[in-house]
Amino acid sequence: MSLSAGLNIARSALAAVSGQTAVISRNISALNDPHYARRTANVASLVSGGGVEISSITRSTDKVLFTTKLDAASRAMMHEEIAASLDALENTINDPNLGRSPSALIGKFNDALQLYANAPHDVTAASSAVAAAANLANALNDATSTVQGVRAQADADMASSVDRINSLLSRLEDVNAIIVSQSETAGDLNDYLDQREKIISELSEEIGIKTVSRGRNDLVVYTDGGVTLFESRARAVTFQSTGAFTAGIEGNAVYVDGVPVTGDTAGMKTHSGRLAGYAAVRDTLAPAYQSQLDEVARGLIVAFRESDQSAAPALPDVPGLFTWSGAPATPGGAIVPGIAGSIKVNANVNPAVGGNVNLLRDGGISNPANPAYVYNDSGAAGFSDRLRELLDIMSTPQGFDTQAGLGTNVTLVKFAGASAGWLEEARRSATSDADYSATLLNRAGSALSNVTGVNLDEEMTIMLELERSYQASAKLVSTIDSMFDTLLAAV
Repeated sequence: MSLSAGLNIARSALAAVSGQTAVISRNISALNDPHYARRTANVASLVSGGGVEISSITRSTDKVLFTTKLDAASRAMMHEEIAASLDALENTINDPNLGRSPSALIGKFNDALQLYANAPHDVTAASSAVAAAANLANALNDATSTVQGVRAQADADMASSVDRINSLLSRLEDVNAIIVSQSETAGDLNDYLDQREKIISELSEEIGIKTVSRGRNDLVVYTDGGVTLFESRARAVTFQSTGAFTAGIEGNAVYVDGVPVTGDTAGMKTHSGRLAGYAAVRDTLAPAYQSQLDEVARGLIVAFRESDQSAAPALPDVPGLFTWSGAPATPGGAIVPGIAGSIKVNANVNPAVGGNVNLLRDGGISNPANPAYVYNDSGAAGFSDRLRELLDIMSTPQGFDTQAGLGTNVTLVKFAGASAGWLEEARRSATSDADYSATLLNRAGSALSNVTGVNLDEEMTIMLELERSYQASAKLVSTIDSMFDTLLAAV
């Protein structure tokens, strides 16, 4: 081998080592970037003249692990949002031991009513019973406001999620176009591929997705329900926010290119991601709890209704201690949407607005001027029949709508307790699901990082090997240079 050939080989080795070192340095600089995939400089022998060169730079990938991480992220975000919303709903019951839940307040009201029945002449006992009833009605009002507030927040969050999805799809369209257009050139696409995977990862947090790779590094994205989100161009994701909610009002669906992906009418519904979590809270979980609250309120109004006490009753039953926005009608046997938001203690018995607390004992709360609804026609201060009748009604099972999802023939106390238990179990289950899915996401991310991420120890080991290789090549160049000097001096 001639000295010139040897020098060329040594110089090519130096250039290759320099290129490899640059790649390693880039890897180390991106050590803390979770969306960076490790690069490897591939060295190949030169066909003519000997020596080596960097033939390509490979980006570490693992489609299976990346897909697993996307799925895990979608599920984790969905469960996280559901758990957070159920935590907010839990404010309606708080700690049952603190006595602020509807079920606890029913118990307190029942106790106050019992004390009043034992001393029907005691105005203080009467006032306490009415105050307990007012606290119960107010708690149901507040709970309804909380539930509808949670629904409104979920609806607003859906709008924000849709905005993020559209923004991500727009960025994906730009990056994907560059990748496809430059795939057949000698350009380095690795940075763009990193960007695309980052966008896809962020998109999966908002909505469950499936990806399909095509020729020229092209990518197609579908929702987990099968609707096309991206194919060469971004599909329009649309949503009309509802704003304020009341019981019975349904929120609007999210559409992808005109196809609904949330709501009962969606045939290709999305099943994961934040969007699915928000929709589940707004359309299913919160309305279910609202129906239970409405049944508690309806049960109270029905239980404390007043009947015509005439010898030949001809008048309809009317709301008594508890009334509502639909009075003087008494609610029937089915859920009345929003009745928990309008239930209140009748003003005629409420001392806070000039009412007479003794009407709870005597009857005629609905209309003191109508003697047909008076139970204590003698006006006796020791009359307790009506109070004991109400206590018996409170302890007697009554019918509840099956649509509420709880017992259909139980006492008010048991129904309200079952509602609190339902909410607690839903929250506990959601929290458990959120913790479990977060663990799966962490493990999926670690598994992917182990394959495609940067390991500092490995990079430093390779760097040391390259340093020794560089020193050897540099020494060879120096030796050949000395030999050239010797030859030239001999001429």
